Amino acid sequence: MHVLNLVSSTGTPLLQQQLPELERQGVKSTVLSVPGKYNPSGQRSISNYVHLWGTVLRHTIRNGDYDLIHANYGLLAPIALAQPSSLPVVCSLWGTDLYGNFGWAVRRAARRCDAVVVMSEKMREDLGGDCVVIPHGIDFEKFKPRPQAEEREHLGWDPDAHHVLFPYSPRREVKDYPRAERVISAVDDRVEESVYLQVVQGITHDKVARYHNASDALLLTSRYEGMPNSVKEALACNLPVVSTDVGDVARRLEGVRPSAVCDTDEELVDAMVDVLERGERSNGREQIADLRLERTVERLREVYRDVSQ
Repeated sequence: MHVLNLVSSTGTPLLQQQLPELERQGVKSTVLSVPGKYNPSGQRSISNYVHLWGTVLRHTIRNGDYDLIHANYGLLAPIALAQPSSLPVVCSLWGTDLYGNFGWAVRRAARRCDAVVVMSEKMREDLGGDCVVIPHGIDFEKFKPRPQAEEREHLGWDPDAHHVLFPYSPRREVKDYPRAERVISAVDDRVEESVYLQVVQGITHDKVARYHNASDALLLTSRYEGMPNSVKEALACNLPVVSTDVGDVARRLEGVRPSAVCDTDEELVDAMVDVLERGERSNGREQIADLRLERTVERLREVYRDVSQ
């Protein structure tokens, strides 16, 4: 099977992990990316998408080897659909596409695709219609518990302070970094040890697990999500999570201790204080055993098979 993958960026950890696993499972992939760089809002211009559309046309007209097109983001679905071939189209929605400013266009395009993959049950409910829930898988060999003291020493973090991980760019408005700052400032006033909000951006995905293991907790203050990879990666490392009630996070954190899902700033502060004062790792890894990368890719391959028959 040969899949033409349309992606927003070739550097996403999803592709770096998922495509090699698909290859191991017998799926060949050709990848076309939206040209240009992200602007501060995390989007690209319309002209960038038009340019990709022309590239897709050339590929589908000249190459009859593809079995289907996979739009790996909702805003790429119209491009996948607007090609003269009769290739089936699979669309994966990540959350920011469905709930963002162009969610209305994503919903319309999704209804025309041969299969739609979403990250969570909440997304399936909000989208409506026929879709398949397949969260992004986690590489359990890469993301696993390691000694906290060793990882902190490697990163040069204060061994006697609390460190809370915020694994996003502060410029991404949907992640609401100002709220994270407010929460940690209030937490710092209530606990004895100093509390640092560790912002992680611009590092290779291979190094992310080190930050999870060096931290005391992960803080998610997003306004909306599907099922954020950062939460699943934290759980695989047994890192406690304190999060706003977005996407499928509440369902994933059910049974995970210590961790919490909150609505208000006060609840986020109280939950983070409790996690830091307990000083324990979570039981998250055993709670997400179903999200091993191999299994989620198997399920995606089944979707490919169904639409290409």
